[in-house]
Amino acid sequence: MFTGFTDDTIQFFLDLKFHNYTEWFHQNHDRYAESVQKPFYAFIEDLSPLMKEADPLMEIRPYKCLSHIHRDTRFSRDKSPYRDHLWLLFRRAAEPRDKSLFFFMEFGPGRLDWGMGFWGENREAMDIFRKQLEARPAEIAGVIDPFMANRRHLVLGGSTFKRMAVPVSVPERLKRWYTMKEFYIGKNPVPQELAFSEQLTHEVRKDFKILIPIYRMFRNMADEAGNA
Repeated sequence: MFTGFTDDTIQFFLDLKFHNYTEWFHQNHDRYAESVQKPFYAFIEDLSPLMKEADPLMEIRPYKCLSHIHRDTRFSRDKSPYRDHLWLLFRRAAEPRDKSLFFFMEFGPGRLDWGMGFWGENREAMDIFRKQLEARPAEIAGVIDPFMANRRHLVLGGSTFKRMAVPVSVPERLKRWYTMKEFYIGKNPVPQELAFSEQLTHEVRKDFKILIPIYRMFRNMADEAGNA
């Protein structure tokens, strides 16, 4: 059961930032496992039943959901071997990360956010969304409007096509959705003190429940795009 991250979770990341080399990490591996990995795994396990309800094919094994502490430095100027924050993804098992649809939570010094969206651009799925929004605006609005009416500081983000013409059948409130290249919905602002309490699980669960209908709608579109 997740009871909150600890002061040493943050302190570990801060120490790692200033001692970002293999010898130090190996010397502090047990500390990493106890103060960082263990609470992340507990959080994943607490959210797993809801994620399986959202999508029976969702990957929920903690070691598969949590990002690696080791960085891939092959194509980066920054050769620091370890990350100073971590994130978790709930997405379909064995699905490639690019274009995948997922729920996420990220935590580290000065970082705490969560939400749902596509990993990068998924032009095929978004094109299907545009066709359906144009053809059945009331049906699509019925899925999106409850999210837009929420008062939980969930915010739509992502890049858009600046010159894309929007059909007149698309409601004004959904025109931005129509022009999205990709999208994510994130929590903003987030009280940092939530990270140190079991209340974090409750708050994330409430927000994920709001987002599940949108996930399922876009999941169907991503599946249609993949089967085309």
